[in-house]
Amino acid sequence: MKRVLFLCSGNYYRSRFAEIVFNWQAEMHQSGWRADSRGLAVDSRNPGPISAHTLRILADRGILPVCDNRFPIDATVTDFATANHVVAVKECEHRRMIDARFPDWSDRVEYWHIDDLDCATPDVAIPQLESQVIELLNRLQCDSAPFELQS
Repeated sequence: MKRVLFLCSGNYYRSRFAEIVFNWQAEMHQSGWRADSRGLAVDSRNPGPISAHTLRILADRGILPVCDNRFPIDATVTDFATANHVVAVKECEHRRMIDARFPDWSDRVEYWHIDDLDCATPDVAIPQLESQVIELLNRLQCDSAPFELQS
């Protein structure tokens, strides 16, 4: 099984949504890929294991997360080394964090441009993130039938 690693700052909202949606779609299409997510600046300020926004939008789509009770996990070199593909969800936010903590990996990361809550509401950011996840699945599975947003 090949592995995608999604990165955001806190591993609480965006990267968790990307991980869960990716895995749900990948399993439905038997893609041979699996996703994990990690944070680049995990702290203890989050009021629980996963964002209520993430859970609400997943529920709206009929997706039941299997890992909703795990708390955010900080990224390690091993996470990068065991991934076949790495995505950081906000380049202007995460590239400098990766440069500082994981400089050998900075140029091997695909950078997206999905805003956090300080710049975009979940109703704006999450559909963009979901679209990027589907586009990534299609690129990774270029020899299969295209993925489509499913709810």
